[in-house]
Amino acid sequence: MSGYTQPVELRTPSGVSVATAGPTGESTTASERLKVGLQVGAVYRFKAEGIPGYESVAVYPTVELIDRTYPPCGREAEFPMPIELTLEDLRLAAQGAFVTRVVYVEDPKTALPVSEEQLGGQQWFEARPGDDPLVVADELGRPVAIVRLGARTTGPVAQAAYAEPVMMH
Repeated sequence: MSGYTQPVELRTPSGVSVATAGPTGESTTASERLKVGLQVGAVYRFKAEGIPGYESVAVYPTVELIDRTYPPCGREAEFPMPIELTLEDLRLAAQGAFVTRVVYVEDPKTALPVSEEQLGGQQWFEARPGDDPLVVADELGRPVAIVRLGARTTGPVAQAAYAEPVMMH
């Protein structure tokens, strides 16, 4: 696969680690903030563990980039696309629920002129039952990624469908 490599930073709550998932479930070095390079159109699999109340359970979220961001040239690594795996979503996945989250970039005409930190973290909107979360995100801005949580197993057959991210520092 060739093309632009989008810097992405996966963020987890304190104590929860995230890492890339290997072909048989093993993973790379885990972190609460994992910086990787992903390409549009591919699906990437990760491993999250250490979820409070579910410490013995690992979940395997996937990230599918459907668009990219446009940071200043030569400074792309300074402005990774943030993707938060919330404690609530991780706990739901550990319990066996399937969670879909669409990450979108706000419409610049209606965006609030404040940082995520000032807002208390990455903002999100919950779609009503029966609503397509991609359609809802498209109405709110420009969708850039689809995050799916719910898989609690991995293996060579399942892993074959996923791309390998580029590790960034």
